[in-house]
Amino acid sequence: MESKPNLTLVYQAVQALYHDPDPAGKERASLWLGELQRSMYAWEISDQLLQLKQDVESCYFAAQTMKMKIQTSFYELPPDTHNALRDSLLTHIQNLRELSPIIITQLALAIADLALQMASWKGCVHTLIEKYNSDVSSMPFLIEILTVLPEEVHSRSLRIGANRRTEIIQDLSYYSSTVVTLLTSCVEKTVSDEKMLIKVFRCLSSWFNLGVLDSNFMARNQLLMVLFQVLQRDETSTNLHEAASDCVCSALYAMENVDNNVALALQLFQGVLTLETAYHMAVAREDLDKVLNYCRIFTELCETFLETTVRSPGQGMGDLRTLELLLICAGHPQYEVVEISFNFWYRLGEHLYKINDAALHSIFRPYIQRLLHCLARHCQLDPDHEGIPEDTDDFGEFRMRVSDLVKDVIFLVGSMECFSQLYSTLKDGNPPWEVTEAVLFIMAAIAKSLDPENNPTLSEVLQQVVLLPESVHMAVRYTSIELVGEMSEVVDRNPRFLDPVLNYLMKGLREKPLASAAAKSIHNMCSVCRDHMAQHFQGLLEIARSLDSFALSTEAAVGLLKGTALVLARLPLDKIAECLSDLCAVQVIALKKLLAEGSANGKSADPTVWLDRLAVIFRHTNPIVENGQTHPCQNVIQEIWPVLSDTLNTHQADNRIVERCCRCLRFAVRCVGKGSASLLQPLVTQMVGVYQVYPHSCFLYLGSILVDEYGMEEGCRGGLLDMLQALCMPTFQLLEQPNGLRNHPDTVDDLFRLATRFVQRSPITLLGSSIIVHIIQCAVAATALDHRDANCSVMKFVRDLVHTGVSNDHEEDFELRKRLIGQALEQHGQQLVTQLMHSCCFCLPPYTLPDVAEVLWELMMFDRPTFCRWLESALKGLPKETSGGAVTVTHKQLTDFHKQVTSAEECKQVCWSIREFTRLFR
Repeated sequence: MESKPNLTLVYQAVQALYHDPDPAGKERASLWLGELQRSMYAWEISDQLLQLKQDVESCYFAAQTMKMKIQTSFYELPPDTHNALRDSLLTHIQNLRELSPIIITQLALAIADLALQMASWKGCVHTLIEKYNSDVSSMPFLIEILTVLPEEVHSRSLRIGANRRTEIIQDLSYYSSTVVTLLTSCVEKTVSDEKMLIKVFRCLSSWFNLGVLDSNFMARNQLLMVLFQVLQRDETSTNLHEAASDCVCSALYAMENVDNNVALALQLFQGVLTLETAYHMAVAREDLDKVLNYCRIFTELCETFLETTVRSPGQGMGDLRTLELLLICAGHPQYEVVEISFNFWYRLGEHLYKINDAALHSIFRPYIQRLLHCLARHCQLDPDHEGIPEDTDDFGEFRMRVSDLVKDVIFLVGSMECFSQLYSTLKDGNPPWEVTEAVLFIMAAIAKSLDPENNPTLSEVLQQVVLLPESVHMAVRYTSIELVGEMSEVVDRNPRFLDPVLNYLMKGLREKPLASAAAKSIHNMCSVCRDHMAQHFQGLLEIARSLDSFALSTEAAVGLLKGTALVLARLPLDKIAECLSDLCAVQVIALKKLLAEGSANGKSADPTVWLDRLAVIFRHTNPIVENGQTHPCQNVIQEIWPVLSDTLNTHQADNRIVERCCRCLRFAVRCVGKGSASLLQPLVTQMVGVYQVYPHSCFLYLGSILVDEYGMEEGCRGGLLDMLQALCMPTFQLLEQPNGLRNHPDTVDDLFRLATRFVQRSPITLLGSSIIVHIIQCAVAATALDHRDANCSVMKFVRDLVHTGVSNDHEEDFELRKRLIGQALEQHGQQLVTQLMHSCCFCLPPYTLPDVAEVLWELMMFDRPTFCRWLESALKGLPKETSGGAVTVTHKQLTDFHKQVTSAEECKQVCWSIREFTRLFR
């Protein structure tokens, strides 16, 4: 925005944004206002709109803009304007307090963010309370500011740095009792004002979450008593109940160490135990919102006292009544209630598994048994449910989480004991279908953890399941098919079951609702019972040939082909070629047909289904081939190549199809390894040709596979380097565009995978080429890219490149490698270290730091004295102050970090140092 717009124009744009009936008008207004918000004029315009107080929309836009500018562009303001901005915001929030709560929240956030960044505003809490606490009408916005202030301390939008954050937390801790006293007096004055009570509880939650409240002071404070009174009262409204519940949960969550906060821990522990009656009342009134709130509180109580409970079960605050509360909730008919507690049960199981004490396990076993009983009941479908269980709806997702939880805690009960008990409930009674189905579902969750050796119960279960009549409910048959699939190891140990099991699964495969589940179970049988399944290969081949006659999901069809390929790989070598050719034939014929139709009518249909199926066949056909033997798949893949080549040419403009072609070729090359050498020349020629016109990043990935397979073959290195250079030119053009790196992270990822493969397979070839300088320059620029995969590939390339000059693996070219890398680092080393330090501090998320540490470590191993100088120079270039005047990093912190890194004896010490250091800038 080149010049400051007048207020009338801004006002008209805001009106259009909210009220223009034409979507195009709204879109134009939104774009124009977005441009205004990014400009320097936004500060003044927002201030003027708030002064005019014309209507809610313009004030909301102005307040939101002010908050956004302070969060993201505070550096635009000179320090001498900070006081004026603060005074202006405080005036606005006072003048607009009656207009709208959402405007007050935006202004409160703006004030809080300003306070956190403005180092000259000392004791902001004290200033605010002193200014407004005597005026009852100012209380709502004062409490709003005091609520968002602690919440914003750890905001990701504000890069205030660890030094400033520590200073703020100390300041807030100092004034925390003043805030609590203000909230207490506020409750005393407005005890019947529900809105104010909600605000007070929200504010108290916020201060608990920051972890600055004095626990002894809080234990004696009457606000806790008010909280539990509100939660005990039957007539408490839904909104107030939720605010009080959030506050209790925050108090429990904030208490990381029970032993250090005994007084508060005891108050909360006893307070929560008084809520059982209120829970039953909420159940009786069918008030699900309150029931869920109580369950959240009970779960948080159990999480907080977990270690105490495990350390001293049944004693003091390890009282097992806490678990009883969760089991009472597990008895509620709505599954959403028990689901809240899953994380606690998982953590309890994890703790007990680590301790591995039989006596301790026996104390908790009855609770887990009761939980499993409740879960089995919650997994029951409605008696009037028709068809198979849905996987994708909320209830289906709940059942999957139950399955995961059961797998995590079953060791406490004993897998076999539980499995047998569940089976006996089916065998001894005649339960309704929905009970049978739920029991089979839980049994399927346990099946994989059972010992399949000589187990009569498992054999009996298999025998009974495969004899289930077709007249039973469809859902029972569906789940029994899943159970059989999970019992594939039992079948592997007892091959006599293989024929009846396969017959049973084949029946399912022919029925539309059961087909995908049956296909998945057949896939399991193929994966686990590969040797026994070899005799059934012809049957699998028949299924594969008529795959589309079954009503299968794409995933299930591909799974069946995967299973067939796994079995194929176990056939005698002389049979594999013919069988692979038969297995591929259906897909190849379909591709040829599409190409013929396309050339006839000028538009070829989508071949992805057939390409995906071929890819999965190549991927999983991995026969054991001795050295010197011709790979049995070699001729088949050479025969298929022309069809894949034509498909690639026909669809070269379509990234999705080209990706599928490349994936198919990648697995074909991997399948036969060196045996695909005759494909190398035509494949590379075609890749390079298409890439010049359509730079799909998957060609770079395929190139990396070729380098991996052939890079150590002397006769292939020159051709592969030519391929790299030919692919790099269009790649660099793409990445050098404005925001090119950010807009094409897949290309960055695949380019550096390719370069890394060269470093691993033929470093001298790459280091001696002219292209290496450009690749290193691109890598330096890309270190700031905050895309997980792309950044990882860039770092791996640089690390591996430097490492080839560090690791003397007794190869005769080591000295040459070292000299070439030395030359490259002489040119780019300082720039690389400077860029890495800047990226760590300002661009990259914390999970990337171990990769950066490995790069710095390798640079240091290569030449420690030179690296010390590079790092010193990089650190000198970092900013020492924030735009708000707070100290970012002290001289001592810089020298300490330099010393820690340069004296580190292992890479993980470098990583720890970087983690701590970068917090100063976040």
